[in-house]
Amino acid sequence: MNKYLMELVGTFFLVFTIGCTVVGNGAGVLAPLAIGSALMVMVFAGGHISGGHYNPAVTLGVWLRGKCATKDVAPYMISQMIGSVLAALAVKFLKTGAVVTPMSLSTLPALLAEFLFTFALVFVVLNTATAKGTAGNSFYGLAIGFTVMTGAFAVGNISGGAFNPAVAVGITVMRLAEWPSIWVYWLAEFVAGTAAALLFRAVNPGDN
Repeated sequence: MNKYLMELVGTFFLVFTIGCTVVGNGAGVLAPLAIGSALMVMVFAGGHISGGHYNPAVTLGVWLRGKCATKDVAPYMISQMIGSVLAALAVKFLKTGAVVTPMSLSTLPALLAEFLFTFALVFVVLNTATAKGTAGNSFYGLAIGFTVMTGAFAVGNISGGAFNPAVAVGITVMRLAEWPSIWVYWLAEFVAGTAAALLFRAVNPGDN
């Protein structure tokens, strides 16, 4: 139960930071730095408890890689979604009256952007937080957080820079994205998580 609660808390603070820095243009161009930093500190805080996934695509990738028990997959994803929705509701309460205009996605560019950086994120997680060659390292949280920061700076204006199905739900609840576009995020992100796990196994054949 502790690990599920940790996944909820970590996802909450990730999505809460996204909302507070983006809704009402709170942090402007520095929002990606705050978002990546929030993920980094939550990974360091909860990595020893739950693995610090905070992302259903990461959970899928870690499960396919063989480092997440099947019985934990659904509870992890449910906890992440609950954390995201609670964070979105908290942001809506704190930012009452803020004008929010949902992002209008161009489908193919958004699919590619979300796929590429979700792939990068899951691949980085697998190689820094689950691989034998990097076992016991102290940099994995920084690497993971900076991957999200880099993606947000690079393609945030194309797809919104979710790279996370739970974040996609959160930004949609906050009306930063439109509900009819949720499939774009989920399709790209879950496929990317699968692809990252397959590539990890291909380039680390002895790492079981």
